[in-house]
Amino acid sequence: MNEQNPEIVLEVGEQEFTFNLTPQDVTKYFNALTQTNKVAPGNNLLMTTVKQEQRATLKPLLGNPVMVMQLAGTLLEEYAPNVEVIVKKRSTTLTA
Repeated sequence: MNEQNPEIVLEVGEQEFTFNLTPQDVTKYFNALTQTNKVAPGNNLLMTTVKQEQRATLKPLLGNPVMVMQLAGTLLEEYAPNVEVIVKKRSTTLTA
């Protein structure tokens, strides 16, 4: 794995699940999110990026929509780069 495609292990209870995310997976997830559709994209992200041999074990856990959102959120948070972002204050003086 590399920095763009990290292997991320989430421990859920006593089980471990290994996910391999790519920038394309994350983009597909964000593009699928709508105001009325948040759980299905999360479910798809989890099921398509978990190791194939772990899918059958993960699937029953995803029956709870809150679990889906919690796992997807944790996965994305771990995938996100650690970048410090600072918003600078706007100048209060007018320029012509």
